[in-house]
Amino acid sequence: MMSLRWGLAVLGALVLLVLLGYYQWLTRRGRPHEVPDALADHPDHTNHEPTLDVPLPEAGAPDFVLPQPEKKPGLDALIDTLAPIALDAPVSGDAVLAALPPTRRVGSKPFAVEGLDAGSQSWEAPRAGQRYSALQAGVQLANRSGALNDIEFSEFVVQTQQFCDAMGATPDFPDMRAEVTRARELDQFASDHDAQIGFVLRARRAAWSPSYVQQMAARHGFVPAAMAGRMVLPARAAGAPSVVSLSFDALSDDAAQSAALRELHLALDVPQVDRQEAAFSRMCTVAQALAQDMDGVVSDDNGVALPAQALTVIDSELEQLFNILEQHGFAAGSALARRLFS
Repeated sequence: MMSLRWGLAVLGALVLLVLLGYYQWLTRRGRPHEVPDALADHPDHTNHEPTLDVPLPEAGAPDFVLPQPEKKPGLDALIDTLAPIALDAPVSGDAVLAALPPTRRVGSKPFAVEGLDAGSQSWEAPRAGQRYSALQAGVQLANRSGALNDIEFSEFVVQTQQFCDAMGATPDFPDMRAEVTRARELDQFASDHDAQIGFVLRARRAAWSPSYVQQMAARHGFVPAAMAGRMVLPARAAGAPSVVSLSFDALSDDAAQSAALRELHLALDVPQVDRQEAAFSRMCTVAQALAQDMDGVVSDDNGVALPAQALTVIDSELEQLFNILEQHGFAAGSALARRLFS
């Protein structure tokens, strides 16, 4: 009888130990994935299976350069409606700056005034200490907010006239109906040829912490962006806009360490990036690499997997898009393209 009791006691203890071990395993499995200290600086910690059937690039990735502030592009008749401003005599840049309206927008469209430099005979944004023999005002015809409408054109006329009154100058406005029609045509072209591509990287099993995501993304060239919860892949060309963005839930510093992330978003704004950057190919490559390193799976926004054949089709369509944009004077990554598709 005593031996039976001892046997039951031992069996009960073994069951408790098994249950305890199983509970601890579940706890570890559900914990957000962190980079172990011993592996944090190890470049070869990439032992997960691929999730995109796309060849990885050869070793020796190019050096990346952080984007630098770009000089603001000037007015252009291709994308702006222009109002020449006649002057009785050259004016100083200081006087022009003092007379500019407080806002640089008309409705949802950018508004600007430029001066014709008396020395170089080139148009530029007004600068103190310069002298200008002529001025011109302009408002953008279309952007991603839509086409310039009648109300915005009227606001443009009023704003420009007030500036001219302060300068003692005379504006020459184009015909409203013709410009609004041109704006609608440009807006239609932009709508037909806009492209923004997004991938979603989802965790297969263990969730990720924000610090883990940042460390793994940094290994593949991403750098922190100004906005919390966002990183960018810089362009190869110095001063060019970033190529691909990576975003996740923005959290406060207190909550960040204990957060559990299960998906990341990769985005490419096609018209904003120079064709020579091969942005889509780089996006596919970095998505696959992150999936390998982080035990994730890549899909579109609807959760559909992205096989190599589908990616090849997308890449071919983008090449056609690049050709069309270039034929119409809006080459991807150019100043005009970034203005139109903004």
